[in-house]
Amino acid sequence: MARDFEDHCWKDVIPKPMLDVYAHYKRDIYVGARPALLAIDLYELVYQGGAKPVEDVSKQYPSACGVFAYNAIAPTQQVFAAARTAGLPVLYTTSDVRPDSKPTRVSATNRQKVPVDPALYAIKSEFAPQPGDTVITKQRASAFFGTPLIAHLTQLGIQSLIIVGDSTSGCVRASAVDAYSHGFHVVLVEECCFDRCELSHKVNLFDMHHKYCDVMHVEDVLAELARMAPQRAAAE
Repeated sequence: MARDFEDHCWKDVIPKPMLDVYAHYKRDIYVGARPALLAIDLYELVYQGGAKPVEDVSKQYPSACGVFAYNAIAPTQQVFAAARTAGLPVLYTTSDVRPDSKPTRVSATNRQKVPVDPALYAIKSEFAPQPGDTVITKQRASAFFGTPLIAHLTQLGIQSLIIVGDSTSGCVRASAVDAYSHGFHVVLVEECCFDRCELSHKVNLFDMHHKYCDVMHVEDVLAELARMAPQRAAAE
């Protein structure tokens, strides 16, 4: 049985009258044709301080997402495993840390800068890239801005993107909107995206679900990827 279009995490913050206003956005949601998995900024920096409330870790680790980041680890690992089984291309983003690649005043957001060990932009070991995966380095929020991502996706024949990572209101949103603008069908996996602020996470998912993306629960994405795996085996 198909889920209700609004059966998502924002139900406790978006009032019923506003859901009625957005009713004309309702449609079928699905993982589109020829998908790839795009993991946004799953680097060590956002996991600093451990699985604690964000307010407890942010003073020492201002880039950390605390318990929200850790809650997303297990479901994200499930999506990675299912995507690899189904034969999807897997692409990652992380920050460009080369000292000679950008002016010192260039940054992804307007947040106050603090010194960061470049090693913290390594992909977290739970999601370590495997041979054949692609890691894109970026200087701005969007995975597409100033990077070769669109060229890679075009050469791979990709038509749809499944996006996981952080932050929902920042780099995930910027990348998802750009992906939609480039003509891709975009899926955001609700349990595999996270932010420092739960309210911001929910409202941004609500906004993108209605305008640009299909927000899907992890179990529904896994079910669609499982259906793709036999098709891949038959084609080999």
